[in-house]
Amino acid sequence: MNECNSNTKRLHAKMSCAAKAGGDMFVEGFHYLALFAIGGSIVWAAVLAFIHMVDQGGASIEDILLLFIYLELGAMVGIYFKTNHMPVRFLIYIAMTALTRMMIGHIQIEHTPDRGIILISGAILLLALATLVIRYGSSRLPAPHLPEESS
Repeated sequence: MNECNSNTKRLHAKMSCAAKAGGDMFVEGFHYLALFAIGGSIVWAAVLAFIHMVDQGGASIEDILLLFIYLELGAMVGIYFKTNHMPVRFLIYIAMTALTRMMIGHIQIEHTPDRGIILISGAILLLALATLVIRYGSSRLPAPHLPEESS
């Protein structure tokens, strides 16, 4: 009876190990597929924006800032692809660029200073300060490195 129980435990351990390996492989495959889809979408959107600029015969500052947003998104996906870590600073840079683009568009349409410009400028300043805090914190308090899993 004891031998039967021991065989059952070994079989259970082998099945658990196989299920975990299969699940890890499925998640990693989905992860890479999603990263390629996001990267492809960014490239596609950037190419369409560039073609639109060529059709217009020129580029406005808003168009150039939009291309910078696509560049930052692409860099973020590339870093995430290589390191499996999401660089939070890139998200803040994207937000700052998007707010700058919005402010320039607002100024081009309204032509008058108002509270909206002050609010957008304050939001950009707040994001810049957040980046400073994150950079200072990461240099003074580095995150512990997790040990790599052996295959």
